[in-house]
Amino acid sequence: MAAEFRLLIINPGSTSTKIAVFDDENMVFEKTLRHSVEELSQYNTITDQIDFRKEIILKNLEESQIPIDSISAIVGRGGLLKPIPGGTYKVNEKMVMDLRNRTYGEHASNLGGIIAYEISKGIGVEAFIVDPVVVDELQDVARISGLKEIERKSIFHALNQKAVARRHAKLQGKAYEDMNLIVVHLGGGVSIGAHKKGRVIDVANALDGDGPFSPERSGGLPVGDLIKLCYSGKYSYEEMKSLIVGKGGMVSYLSTNNAMEVCDRIEAGDEYAKSIYYAMAYQIAKEIGSCAAVLKGEVDGILLTGGIAHDEMFTAWIEERVNFISKVYIYPGEDELMALAEGGLRVLRGEEKAKEYN
Repeated sequence: MAAEFRLLIINPGSTSTKIAVFDDENMVFEKTLRHSVEELSQYNTITDQIDFRKEIILKNLEESQIPIDSISAIVGRGGLLKPIPGGTYKVNEKMVMDLRNRTYGEHASNLGGIIAYEISKGIGVEAFIVDPVVVDELQDVARISGLKEIERKSIFHALNQKAVARRHAKLQGKAYEDMNLIVVHLGGGVSIGAHKKGRVIDVANALDGDGPFSPERSGGLPVGDLIKLCYSGKYSYEEMKSLIVGKGGMVSYLSTNNAMEVCDRIEAGDEYAKSIYYAMAYQIAKEIGSCAAVLKGEVDGILLTGGIAHDEMFTAWIEERVNFISKVYIYPGEDELMALAEGGLRVLRGEEKAKEYN
C-alpha cells in the first residue's frame, strides 16, 4: 500500500546535518551529513551556512534516488525564536526573518526552518517546525522567581518531551490533552516538565542554571556562594558561563559528561563516581516531586526518556524515590527525527491545525 505522505526531515547540528525521509511513520532513508571544521570555517556565522547545507542535502537526496518532487512536506528542527506555545508551526517569512537575523540568538537549529522553507518554495509544498526549545506554556505563577528583575524562563527539551508524552498517551488509549504527566529528559542536559492537559505549565530552565545538575550543566546552585565565586577574581564572565553550561555537573566532579564511562568506573569500584551519579538521580527525583506539587498530586504517569534512560541502575534510583507519586514508565533514547515527522503528519492528516508564527 502506497504511503499517504512523504516527509523530508532536516535536523541541523553544529558540525552535522541529520536528514531523513518518512513515508507516513516509516523511515525509508536516513543520513548524517558531517561537516568538517575546514568546510565550516569559511563562514562567519551559522546563518552563512544556509546555501552550503541546502546544496549538500539536495545532492544526497539525488544520489539516493529520492525525487525531490515526491516530497509532500518538509519539517525542520525549530530554532531560537520568541517564546511560543507548543505545536507544529508553518514556516513563514516572519519566522525566517527572525531566524536569519538571529533576533533571539544564534544556534545551528536555526538553520532547520530556513532550509526547510528554501527547499519547500522550490517544489511548492509546506514547510514546518515542531516544538522548538523556546516552547513556553508556563502558568503565570511559575514565572515569578523571587527577584523582580529576573523572570523564570521556559527553555527545555520540548520536542522530545512532548513527543514521548503523546506516544505514551496513545499507548494508554488516551489523548495527551486529557492527561497529567511528569516528563523527564535525561541527556547532556536534564529537563523535567509538568504537563497538564497538553501544556507544560512548569519546567526548570534546562540551559543555564536551574533544576538538577546534569552531565555537563550545573543546575541550580547556592546563590550566595555563586555570587562570591563570580566576584572572586578567579573567573571571567565567559569562564563563569562555561562553568554553568559545559563544565558543570558531572564534568565538574568527574571530568566527563559520558554516563557510560561513569557506569564503567562505578563497576570498577569507584565509590566517588557512584556518589556523584547517585546525587544527580537524587536531585532529579526532588524535581519530580516539585512537579507533582505543581500538578496537585494528580499525576497519571512519570515518563523517563533520553539517553541516560537506558541505564537501569540510574532509572531505578529515581523510581524508588518517586513511584509513590505515580507509576514510572521508561522510554529510552531520543528520536528527534521521528518526533519531527509525527508533528508534520498530525497537520497533514488534519489531526492538528498548523500554528502561525507572528
